[in-house]
Amino acid sequence: MDEARWIGTTLAAARPQAVAALLRYFRDLDLAEEAFQEACLRALKTWPQNGPPRDPAAWLVFVGRNVALDAVRRRAKQTELPPEEVLSDTDEDAEAELAERMDGSHYRDDVLRLLFICCHPELPATQQIALALRIVSGLSVKQIARAFLVGEAAMEQRITRAKARIAKADVPFEAPGAVERSERLGVVAAMIYLVFNEGYSAAGDTSVAREPLCEEAIRLARLLLRLFQAEPEIMGLTALMLLQHARAKARFDPEGAVILLDHQDRRLWNKAMIAEGLALLDKAMRHRRPGPYQVQAAIAALHARAAMPEETDWAQIDLLYGTLEIMQPSPVVTLNRAVVISKLRGPETALAMVEPLGSKLSGYFHYHGLRGALLMQLGREKEAREAFMVAISLATTAAEASHIRTHLDGLKEDARAHPAPVDSH
Repeated sequence: MDEARWIGTTLAAARPQAVAALLRYFRDLDLAEEAFQEACLRALKTWPQNGPPRDPAAWLVFVGRNVALDAVRRRAKQTELPPEEVLSDTDEDAEAELAERMDGSHYRDDVLRLLFICCHPELPATQQIALALRIVSGLSVKQIARAFLVGEAAMEQRITRAKARIAKADVPFEAPGAVERSERLGVVAAMIYLVFNEGYSAAGDTSVAREPLCEEAIRLARLLLRLFQAEPEIMGLTALMLLQHARAKARFDPEGAVILLDHQDRRLWNKAMIAEGLALLDKAMRHRRPGPYQVQAAIAALHARAAMPEETDWAQIDLLYGTLEIMQPSPVVTLNRAVVISKLRGPETALAMVEPLGSKLSGYFHYHGLRGALLMQLGREKEAREAFMVAISLATTAAEASHIRTHLDGLKEDARAHPAPVDSH
């Protein structure tokens, strides 16, 4: 790895820890971010000449803190700090002291606090994701705007509004207690999965632009794993995302059309990612504290372990969805289970599960798509066509609409076509 790439990778890895510590010092998101950016600029200048510091994160916090203190004192018209050569960015003793403190209990609470602030309950989900990608991940406003398919100015405004809400909410900065830490961890995990789904649900022309969101969500989950090494639900979340993302290269054809799970070229699945996900899931299950992420990861694992579609253990998947319905009742979970039931007991039984969900999922693309597919399989062509037309009107991507049109085109040719899984591509 060349020097410039090494420095860039090191700065990105140190960002959550350094920004979190600076936020604790100054209790100001903008100031912490600006201080970190200035420290990075100095790193780019001095590290090639002087060599890397023993602890890059501690160095960045030390330099960033000095820069921010200087800015605060200037604004307050107080005495400026001594010249840079007197302060010395590479004060070995000061760095060592700071590195020692950062290795202690502050580190975990700092990073968790930073993540929790980004997903404060007063922020809409879109602002939570944008703020986390900007503050924690360090993505540029341009990169985030491209991923969300909005203008750069609009994304800048969204992030600015999120920061303003955080400042107005007067978020506490003290170290969270054990109960609060557990609650925060759940909120942070949910936010990370939202980031992942923003990328995973993309299709067609948007899939390439938004794929980095999946990779960033996995990176954030790995960060949480380093902080909470014995937390099985974080293992489950990470495993779930790895197992789902492992199918990325097989989910769409060259034209961007959806390829359903049963028709994917499994040779394109990322074997190393699957192995990592399976190992994490096995480790999580040994804790004997099951949770929704672990159950969903177990479902994904059964798909990943099947060398061919016909080897899929649908009976076991049905049991897992039944467990998920108890843990996390949701009409979408029941809808996904109906796909499994159609495999095990046929379309009529599955349709009987789907129909009662209409009042809650009337505006959901996948509900009408699955309902239409089941009706088509039962030979009820007129009703199937009506369901497919509603699905097209609710499609959020060109790939979704194209997939439904394929069903419509083949309605008379193949009235017994297999139902389209809800979330299996």
